Order: sequence, then C-alpha cells, then structure tokens
Amino acid sequence: MAKHGKKYLAALAKIELERSYEPKEAVSLIQETSITKFDGTVEVHLHLSVDPRQADQQVRDVVVLPHGLGKTVRVLVFAQGEGATMARDAGADYIGDDEMITKIQGGWTDFDVAISTPDMMGKVGRLGRVLGPRGLMPNPKAGTVVPAEDLPRVINESKAGRVEFRLDKTANLHVPIGKVSFGQDKLYDNFAALMEAIKKARPAGAKGGYIRKIVITSTMGPGIKIDANLAQSMNVTE
Repeated sequence: MAKHGKKYLAALAKIELERSYEPKEAVSLIQETSITKFDGTVEVHLHLSVDPRQADQQVRDVVVLPHGLGKTVRVLVFAQGEGATMARDAGADYIGDDEMITKIQGGWTDFDVAISTPDMMGKVGRLGRVLGPRGLMPNPKAGTVVPAEDLPRVINESKAGRVEFRLDKTANLHVPIGKVSFGQDKLYDNFAALMEAIKKARPAGAKGGYIRKIVITSTMGPGIKIDANLAQSMNVTE
C-alpha cells in the first residue's frame, strides 16, 4: 500500500470515504483538499456500464467547457493552400506542412491539439505511431478532421476549452474540467457541461444504469465520490 504524506492524509480526513457527495458539495470540497503549491488540475473519473470490446458500446465525443481549462492550448493544423491561410488567420500555433510532418516523424510533439483537413489525412496517416499513443491523432469522430471552412470554429473551440473524452479499455473516462483556482461555480458549470455531453454520447448498446461510479479529484489529492444520479441531473448555471 502506498504511503502518503501529512498533507494528503490531512486532506483525506476531510472526506467521508463511504459517502457519495452531491456535486456542488464535492466541487466545494475539492478546493479544501487540494494539496499542491501550484494550481492543480481538477479531473472527473467515471466508470461506465458498457463493454469497451463491443463496437456498439464505444463512448467518444467532445465537449466545449464553458470556462475553458485554464491553460494555453497549442493547436497544430495540417492544411495546405487556402486552408493553411485560414488556419493561420484563426490563430493556429503551427501549420502541419511537409517540413512539419518530417519534424513530427522525428518525435516532436510540442502541441496539445492536432486538426486536419481531409485532403491532408493521407500524409497525416504516416504519423500514427507518433501521434496515436499520445492521443493527438486527428480523427473525424473527435471532430478534428474538418473541411477548411470549419477550421476557424474548431481552432477557436480548442483554444477555448474543447475537450475530447474517450472510453479506455477498463470502461473508464478520465476528463479534466479546469483548475482548482476556478472556484466552485466555474468548476460546477464545466462539470455540468461534461455530464450533459457524456449522457448524449450514451451508445445504443448500453444497457441498464449507464454511469456506475463518479469520482472527482485534484492533482495529487484524494478522490471524492459523487452521487451518479444527482450528477446526471446537473445543469450549467449560466
């Protein structure tokens, strides 16, 4: 069993471990149980009653968080010609031309989101071994392969707090919803937006109770269990 420091144990003492908290109370408690000197990231972890091995039970989508993630998002866009011009004008940090593709093949991945136009995917496909394991590969299902005219919207959403969530092999989702410094209201709104997106992403093959367990935590802090039924009835307050 892992040994924890005094700060962690003091934070843990503030939580009733067997209790499933109401979402607002849990978000408030996150402020009290954050133990890092830096501004920690708040994450929501969900266990779903689906089978990741079944094609009709996959859960993958994106959500635009109302208050963003509290960090600078570096966007790379694979585009050429007019698409590249539109991407630059919309604020893309990098343009994925042939030179950039060669750089990425060499292992460079100093960006947070990769977007591509369909005509570039033939070249981008070569980067699967580099981008795939890092979750950076453009994908139509994630809304990151779009026509050139949609680039400004997707770039702006990415920088504003567009987050992709995807079921892992153990039927769990792990999604950041902001920073501890956001405070209760902003974190609650982001959490509510995430829950709405996850409900909409419910696959046709899911049976019975869709969401089995929800835990919210801050960087290096203890997890706080949340009542799954109450979480599914959350609404953005704005």
